[in-house]
Amino acid sequence: MDDESRAARWQRRTEIPLYLASLVFIAAYATRVLAVSLPDVWRDLCAFAMLGLWVVFAADYVVRWRLGGQRFPRFAATHFLHTLVVVLPLLRPLRIVPLYDVVQSRQGGPRLSVHARVIAYASLSTLLLGFAGALAVYQQERGAPGATMHSFGDAVWWAASTLTTVGYGDVTPVTTLGRTIAIAMMACGLALLGAVTGAFSAWLIQTFSLASDEKRPPGR
Repeated sequence: MDDESRAARWQRRTEIPLYLASLVFIAAYATRVLAVSLPDVWRDLCAFAMLGLWVVFAADYVVRWRLGGQRFPRFAATHFLHTLVVVLPLLRPLRIVPLYDVVQSRQGGPRLSVHARVIAYASLSTLLLGFAGALAVYQQERGAPGATMHSFGDAVWWAASTLTTVGYGDVTPVTTLGRTIAIAMMACGLALLGAVTGAFSAWLIQTFSLASDEKRPPGR
């Protein structure tokens, strides 16, 4: 029980600073990818900042594991999101999902219904994932032989059509790593779209059910 309380205290104290650090990480990465004419000293500074922040994320992961009192394979399996954002730091902003709960726990509990929270989480996650995926794919595709992605605008367009499962096909990755990222984004897009659709459908059913119960005469 003491280990659990220590882990909870660690999460409350570090979740917001780490989320802000994740935004700095993705900003530094975006600067390296998009600011091609940036002086080398600034590009190196961004690289060192990214490395330093990754070390911070990894250290936080190790502390959570030690405070959790679980064997590492079980901890990695039960804390999949933590594990994923350490392996792929660009996904660190997806930690906005537990961040909302941490903020609301300080303010006396959640203010949104479960359905609204799912929709909000999925929407924010989609935006962050789309931006990070566009950056990663554009970095791989830029200058590649036969590439159809010639600007970051093309990458954003591709990410939007991929995450929404539209897939126009006018802009497609041609590199192996770019296509690997695309596969991951397709899977995430289906999951997030399913979460939003399911939550919205459940909310509609609940709303109509309550309306029907209110109109039903007493005793029937």
